[in-house]
Amino acid sequence: MVDHMAIEVRPATRFADVRTMVGPKRPDANVCWCLSYRIPNKLNQQLAREERGEFVKKLCRRKPPPGVLAYDGDEVVGWAAVAPRADTTFAGNRRIPHVDDLDVWSVWCIRIRPGHRKQGISHPLLAGAVDFARDNGAPAVEGYPVDNQGEKVDLTMAYVGTRKLFEAAGFSKAADTTSVLNGFPRVLMRLDLS
Repeated sequence: MVDHMAIEVRPATRFADVRTMVGPKRPDANVCWCLSYRIPNKLNQQLAREERGEFVKKLCRRKPPPGVLAYDGDEVVGWAAVAPRADTTFAGNRRIPHVDDLDVWSVWCIRIRPGHRKQGISHPLLAGAVDFARDNGAPAVEGYPVDNQGEKVDLTMAYVGTRKLFEAAGFSKAADTTSVLNGFPRVLMRLDLS
């Protein structure tokens, strides 16, 4: 288990570190780069290979940047995508309801680097994502994790987090969704920051 106090969570302004967490081994590979929920579907399909990384590089220079990174010393060990829901595809997602008209922020991708998993890093990483949202004016933060009730979640689908992780961070279930991932229902978890 990693000492949670040793984990530092910082805004994702260093593209090389974001690339370590969400980029492909080969720059010409056509992978998500954590863009699937961030940008409109049409643009997501248009951006191919190296263009995807270049798009993320621009996001890292924006204010606010596209999320947060967890560090153990100088080594990047985790990533969380966090942004205003209105700026993501969740804004129009019919499977994940809107609870109210608040300008909530969404946390939709939590990744821990291989070799650092199962050490509890996701807890300070999610807390850092919440702090980042709060520091940027979010009135509340939502997540859309699976409600796996302790069952194993396939590693490729674990990026959404689990209900238990969000509950441990102080989130409460705000709504059911009609979204299912890896055979598990997703729930809308919410943390009020006011």
